[in-house]
Amino acid sequence: MVTGDALAIRIDGALPVSPESVVKLRELCDRADDHEGGQPVVVHVSGTPADSRPEGLTVALVNKWEQALRRLERLATPTIAVASGDCGGKALEALLATDYRIATPRTRFLMPLQEGAAWPGMATFRIAQQAGAARARRSVLFGMPITAADALSLHLVDELVADPAAALARTAELAGAVSGQELAIRRQLLLNAETTSFEDALGTHLAACDRVLRRAAAVELTP
Repeated sequence: MVTGDALAIRIDGALPVSPESVVKLRELCDRADDHEGGQPVVVHVSGTPADSRPEGLTVALVNKWEQALRRLERLATPTIAVASGDCGGKALEALLATDYRIATPRTRFLMPLQEGAAWPGMATFRIAQQAGAARARRSVLFGMPITAADALSLHLVDELVADPAAALARTAELAGAVSGQELAIRRQLLLNAETTSFEDALGTHLAACDRVLRRAAAVELTP
């Protein structure tokens, strides 16, 4: 759905991953790719699933959902998540794939449990990558909730606010000035930095610097 000039979607973690949820996320990414207004994508997330096996869930469907999240993560548009209440399941997975995360002080983040253990989806990977394996251990291994304050200290969220709408408007205005392929390149450089050596990363960073210099030179030559 589109709210005002912003591209937005609401993801309910209480509902399992379904073909419809995959389609909706893909459609959002399609609209973001076609949108020329420089507006960020807004992902509203809340809800956490019950401790039961979802009907109709298959590895093939999980893979399609993960690929849709990966596309969200690589958009040439800033992405902002707004979380409220308990947040888990696909809601948590979507939040972890965004650039900037806003939450209320009472928000909690929970790894959903299946068969007595945390669901081993890519939320496990992203939490460990973003917060560190040691800090994520209690949540991933034992399903312990991550409070809003803990999420802030772990940098899983960027700010805690009582008025998410005001924070979203402020953040959207700032993020709207940064978009396009340059944003996607810098995001990827950040994601690669934690797992790439200096020697392997140097060539990619030099290529990005060369791209910027060439663009600047082209602008200077334009009459």
